[in-house]
Amino acid sequence: MARTKLKIGDLLVQAGVLTEEQLKKALAYSKEQYEKGTPKRLGECLKELRFASDQQIAKALARQLNLQLVDLQGFVLTDELRTLVKGSILRANTVLPVAFDPKDPMSVYVAMADPLDYNALDDIEMLLSPRRVVPCVATASAINTVLDHYFGNEEAQKAAERFTKENKVRQEAVLAAQAENERQLGNAPIVQLLKQILEAAVRDKASDIHFDALERQVRIRYRIDGVLQDKSAYDISLLPAFSTRIKILSGLDIAEKRKPQDGRMTIEVEGVEYDIRVAILPTSFGEKIVMRITVANALTKAKSELGIQPYEMARFNRILKRPNGIILVTGPTGSGKSTTLYTALSELNTSDVNIMTVEDPVEANVPGINQVQVNVKAGLTFASALRSFLRQDPDIIMVGEIRDKETAEIAVQASITGHLVVSTVHTNSSAATITRMVDMGVEPYLLADSLVGIIAQRLVRRLCTNCKEERLATDFETRVLGLPVDGPHPKICVAHPGGCNMCHGTGYNGRIGIYEIMEMTNNLRNIVAAGKTTQELEEAAKEEGLRTLRQNAAEFVLQGLTSVEEMLKVTVNEAGINETED
Repeated sequence: MARTKLKIGDLLVQAGVLTEEQLKKALAYSKEQYEKGTPKRLGECLKELRFASDQQIAKALARQLNLQLVDLQGFVLTDELRTLVKGSILRANTVLPVAFDPKDPMSVYVAMADPLDYNALDDIEMLLSPRRVVPCVATASAINTVLDHYFGNEEAQKAAERFTKENKVRQEAVLAAQAENERQLGNAPIVQLLKQILEAAVRDKASDIHFDALERQVRIRYRIDGVLQDKSAYDISLLPAFSTRIKILSGLDIAEKRKPQDGRMTIEVEGVEYDIRVAILPTSFGEKIVMRITVANALTKAKSELGIQPYEMARFNRILKRPNGIILVTGPTGSGKSTTLYTALSELNTSDVNIMTVEDPVEANVPGINQVQVNVKAGLTFASALRSFLRQDPDIIMVGEIRDKETAEIAVQASITGHLVVSTVHTNSSAATITRMVDMGVEPYLLADSLVGIIAQRLVRRLCTNCKEERLATDFETRVLGLPVDGPHPKICVAHPGGCNMCHGTGYNGRIGIYEIMEMTNNLRNIVAAGKTTQELEEAAKEEGLRTLRQNAAEFVLQGLTSVEEMLKVTVNEAGINETED
């Protein structure tokens, strides 16, 4: 590629991606970061300022420089390419060798986030000499994801080894001295190691990170698509350093190791801010640490993205349009209840209504909504917050969870007196929610009068579109899908997981919600008021068109979105069918 005097900023202005004013602001921001001692490339600054995305920058560079644009999704780095340059050098320059030229084996295609970074290009050309470098373009996040996959563990192990050596030299006499030293570590290996673990978890779309204290090791696991996966393991001597660093970042007591502690912290990865809830628990071999990762905009989706089937969406919309009453969302922990609630609130969030929420904790800040964090030590509970809300002229109230009689009774009373109340309860089905509320002490006739609808939900893993495999369903699978096994009918095909680089060998990529929406009718209200059983209520609801979690999950199986195994796993509580293969 001819050496042009153009810089990336000028080129993006020429391409129409940036304005001159935006470029000036980005350059000023870059200079400011440099002066603070945290230098950042212009591309990073553009993303942080929301002036341009990775994809916009890459497409513009490829078009303007007449270079090939490389899609690295599902990319496999061969051993021959992997050994060309050290991972640390590739990381420092955000470059990646992607292929040998089939016509000229001495030429190597190298994907670059910034092909105008001539220092990086010179470094790579020198290291690959006598091979010729043919630059191409890829997004910085895509390059970093591949580097995480192939070099991340190697880099982390080196950082861990460096820390272990330093830790042996640093024999601290007392815990206070050790803690103070940890505060001043700055760029110490443990800081870099934890940063890398957090960033890799974000890129892998993990919802949780587990630091498990075993007898001789600290095991690191990520929960991806609801399933825990082993990622790495380090010597147990690193656990106190991990714990101290995480406590400092979360504002917890570094000297307290005998009691559970909860905190929160924020990190920024590639211009996106993530909120991390930290829970620390003393165990036999040390403190177990669990970090739950959330990003605010992930909790507010369009209704169409939730996974609600078209025939259920009409019910969902009717429930949300009710001016008063109580809507309950039910399901186990991690079933997507918060996402459904936030989506519903975003739908209802207009300038002519006053929305109040009480949560434990506040999972995402939504503009225009008044959100309150539970603080038991200060006497701010769900019940006390609800009482205060009623003096704040609310139209819509969201209660993070109904856990006790007091909260349940106030929520029901609020819904009867002209407010729309939305909340969550932990039960297995929509019908079982009625029994749970009655068990808490709510009178059945009040519940019948106040309830608008109940939404039960679960999350099922999506099959990876790149490697899923189709085959004819067995008689057992046909039976659990609710289809006839005998008689003339077309053969049913189902998909099952394969395993490829795009899904890290799991066969699944992402999750989608399955829903069971019970809209209260006059008949169902009479059944609830009469105190009839969960089974009687469910049978009556089915006669009125209720589709169960199993039925909706079966639709996704027949559409090839998920597997029979996933369906059975998340709807195991549904009775009425023999789920053992002959």
